[in-house]
Amino acid sequence: MADSQKMKITRRAYELWQQAGEPKDRDEKFYLQAARELNEAPEKAIMATNPPAASQGRL
Repeated sequence: MADSQKMKITRRAYELWQQAGEPKDRDEKFYLQAARELNEAPEKAIMATNPPAASQGRL
């Protein structure tokens, strides 16, 4: 994984941690959640710019 991607995940994990009230001993949970969010983001962006084609016939 590129260092820039790790930094993005770390920053997002920190944001999530702060939003949750800065709980102790849950850093791994927030890191994994941030990684999931950032890995899904490109897929969602692709779907938004290229929606599925409309059906051309009956099913």
